[in-house]
This record gives sequence, C-alpha cells and structure tokens, in this order.
Amino acid sequence: GGAFELATATLKATPHIEEVFKSGAGFGWHEHDAGVPTGCERFFRPGYNANLVSAWLPALDGVEEKLRVGATVADVGCGLGASSRLMADAYPRSHVTGFDYHQESIELARQKARAAGLSDRLKFEVAPAQSFPGNGYDLVTMFDCLHDMGDPVGAARHVRQALAKDGTWLIVEPIAGDTVESNLNPVGRAYYSFSTYLCTPSSLSQEVGLALGAQAGPKRIHDVVTAAGFTRFRKVAETPFNLVYEARP
Repeated sequence: GGAFELATATLKATPHIEEVFKSGAGFGWHEHDAGVPTGCERFFRPGYNANLVSAWLPALDGVEEKLRVGATVADVGCGLGASSRLMADAYPRSHVTGFDYHQESIELARQKARAAGLSDRLKFEVAPAQSFPGNGYDLVTMFDCLHDMGDPVGAARHVRQALAKDGTWLIVEPIAGDTVESNLNPVGRAYYSFSTYLCTPSSLSQEVGLALGAQAGPKRIHDVVTAAGFTRFRKVAETPFNLVYEARP
C-alpha cells in the first residue's frame, strides 16, 4: 500500500526529474505530488511500529529510563509524525516536538496528534533541521531523513548544540553497505530507485547539496556525525530495511 502510493506519486515528477538531471538544480520534497509524503509515512510506519519502542529506543544507552521518567524529545524531519506519535504514546511523561520544513506535512501531523489524543505532550512546528528551536533536549531523533538534507553536517552541528550535555541523537537510515556492489539486492535496488527520484534531487535543491542519497552507508553517516563534533557513534540495531545509530557529544 504505502510503497505503491509512494512510487506512483513519485513517478508523476518524471518530466521535472529529467530536466534537473540535466541542469543539476535539484527538485525539492515540497515540489512533489501530495501522495509522496502520505505514501512515505505509510511505507515507513509499519517498521517504526514494530521496532521503535520495542527495540530501537531500548538499545540506546540510558535513554529509555529518561523517557519513562520524563524527557524532552525533538523529532527532526518528522514528516506526518508517525515516529513522534509512537514516542508520545509510549512515554506519557515525556514531551515530544516534531519539526519539519514542509508546512503541509506539519498540518497533517497536528491533525493526527489531536485524533490520537496526544496534544497534551506532543506538538509540531515548521522548522528546518539546521535551525529548529529549543535546547537541552534529552533525545533528538531523525528517521529516514538525514540523507535527504542538503547540509547534513550543518544539521548535525545544530543537533549537537541543541542536545543536553548527556543527550543522545538517534539516527535511523535506510539499510545500506558502503559499496555499490553490497547494495545490489532487492532492497538496495528499490532504495536506489527512490533515491534517484526523491532523495538526491531533494538534497541538490538545498543549500550545500551534499546528496548522500538513500544508500549512503555507515561510513558516510559516520563521517557526517563526526564532522559535526560528536565523539561517540555506534550502530545499535538493524532490520531488513533500516540501520539504527546512536550518536553522543
């Protein structure tokens, strides 16, 4: 369902993608059909439902206990807020704020939060990854979005500044190896296809335009994180579709 919706909505941009491949100008996420953000949420949400609360958050050093007692969380690049809702629902003493630069996605995220009865501890704001407001966060999360950013190092630097001294950055990225050859499998081929239409053009349309793409791999993510001044970085989990990392100042 979600993958099909995402694919069919993405293909509507084919004429534009052909042009930006010639010009190098890129094509922003917000320029795509409205089915792209909704399809993307439907595609990723089952994996988050199955793993985020049960496996990924417990794998982080000391984070689950903070969430139970009451933590402040920034979910950056939250889209329609599937991950934000899961955290707010599972940890009612914590406060979660979802940030995304895409106004329409934030409006839908707010509607979903109200419908779920989570508005007392979950809010959403329009803000880019390089300048989202607030500081002293116990946890900052990014789900399947770091590679889409034009300036992921700049975003990572801002995360470091926004974290509490003992804060944690959870990074979830599409599963990938560090070589093209290691990604020539059914999942890697699908991600390369989406990356060609969505992730790489999106990054190129922004400032810096690093264009990591959806098959960035552990080394390039590590390089982004350490370039921003983080001193600790490790893989904490893996699924058939995702790699999960922990970064700390």
